[in-house]
Amino acid sequence: MDVNPLLVVLGPTASGKTRLAVRLADAFHGEIISADSRQLFRGMDIGTGKDLSEYWVNDRKIPYHLIDVLDAGEKYNVDRFKNDFYEIFSSLSTKPSLPILCGGTGLYIHSVLHPHPFTSIPVDETLRHDLSGLQIEVLRRRLTELPSVYVQHADLSSSKRLIRAIEVGTYLSKNDFHAPEVPKMNAFVIGLSGNIETRRRRILDRMRSRFEEGMIDEVRALLKKGVSKEILIFYGLEYKLIAGYLSGEMSYAELQEKLGIAIGQFAKRQMTFFRKMEKDGMVIHWFDPESDDLFEQVSDAYLKKSPQL
Repeated sequence: MDVNPLLVVLGPTASGKTRLAVRLADAFHGEIISADSRQLFRGMDIGTGKDLSEYWVNDRKIPYHLIDVLDAGEKYNVDRFKNDFYEIFSSLSTKPSLPILCGGTGLYIHSVLHPHPFTSIPVDETLRHDLSGLQIEVLRRRLTELPSVYVQHADLSSSKRLIRAIEVGTYLSKNDFHAPEVPKMNAFVIGLSGNIETRRRRILDRMRSRFEEGMIDEVRALLKKGVSKEILIFYGLEYKLIAGYLSGEMSYAELQEKLGIAIGQFAKRQMTFFRKMEKDGMVIHWFDPESDDLFEQVSDAYLKKSPQL
């Protein structure tokens, strides 16, 4: 049996990740750790697709983590996710429970499977303020003024990433830094992805279901509780567009059309990130979510890796 096993279920939105992860948790005595950057927040249920009813199997609730742990508007970032994940994973590894990391936020998943120590370097708000608004060419020149050993692998593609690289390089040039220890993991990564037409259909079907379940009322309730429109815009997709609809910026028909397009574009970006993870060396075992025997296929693949489970 693998030491410190971790089962990962990833895929784009509307691919059926939660349903599959719950069945796997039931079969292999697992607990689910959410890797979804928006399911952390209370009161954001329908728009984020928490589908909490799916966590019940045969009158038994499958334990889950990192869902409904923050109020909407609270700050959270990838480094905090890493720390929370490692704490939960270490706890589960001391008992006969299989940790199952499930979600579509590729940055979160990548951060724990390919940990980058510099994410723990603190934010420098003063430096960020000074750098904000500078042209990308100026930021690139600023980066070259730092010791190359600290910035040689920096991403130069956007102002946001350049500012973070300058922030990291500046910190490292002035402070001693010791990378935090992380638990060892033996991960088996499952990906769900069908063809583009099927993905589009699933996205639109789920979007219509969410409207029927009261997604607009959910956003209205968040605004009534004092969650600002700006915060909802930050959360994007459903929350951004519905907030605009409630402000009279578009009709209901326009909302549906724009949201369908936006979610499709989001799913495409998710797949692009997952493919990048593969290029970085991560082995992802892909399955078609439309397969009638999906659970059996995935279970067999995992058991071949861990036959003593």
